[in-house]
Amino acid sequence: MRHVFGLLGGILLTAALLLGTGWAGQGIAQQAVGQSALLERPQALIGLGVMAVAGLLVGLVLATRVSPLAVFVPSIVLLAWTVVYVLDVNRAMSLAPVAASLPQDVIRAGHGMRSLLASGVYLMMGIALFVPVLMPSRWAGPEDEDDDYDETESYFGRH
Repeated sequence: MRHVFGLLGGILLTAALLLGTGWAGQGIAQQAVGQSALLERPQALIGLGVMAVAGLLVGLVLATRVSPLAVFVPSIVLLAWTVVYVLDVNRAMSLAPVAASLPQDVIRAGHGMRSLLASGVYLMMGIALFVPVLMPSRWAGPEDEDDDYDETESYFGRH
């Protein structure tokens, strides 16, 4: 059951990372050009806050003992999109939601996703999220850790 919740959490984390970082990245990039201080631009500060929340989500998922599927799903999406980008830039860029019929915030997120993909940020995030998947201890549940431990045993043997 832990892995089912991990899969659902991974899908939600993927959506939050792509839309959140894309939207925030585009907002920061637009507001930061030619400005001496971001404190004068509330939109840039909101974008930085969204990036901080995304970083907090990633940190919590990496640090806690949730199912490795919670990090596997977003890592594979980010890494696969990067591979598509390396093989065919136009096809990878066409995967970002930038159609005129979409809401303005989704279009903004799509442009930010393109920027983060092209700059390698999604590759870096994908690799960081994939590392916990390689650790066998993440796949074992909390109840599987010390099955063979007997509390009656001490350092010198059984009493």
